[in-house]
Amino acid sequence: MPNCLYCQQQNPPKQAECDNCGMPLPEHADSAPERRQRRFMWFCIWLTVFCGAMIVWLPRHLF
Repeated sequence: MPNCLYCQQQNPPKQAECDNCGMPLPEHADSAPERRQRRFMWFCIWLTVFCGAMIVWLPRHLF
């Protein structure tokens, strides 16, 4: 049963709006940990690619 983010009232599953305040309910509250983990994975991949590009592009000797 999803909780409303605004009034914290529980609502029936697969409902689009809160019964109490009428605000939209979060669509996928149960998948938040998986989404957070996927974002972190893509961030790590992006950071690795960026660091690799900087290693190749930046000069090796300054003097």
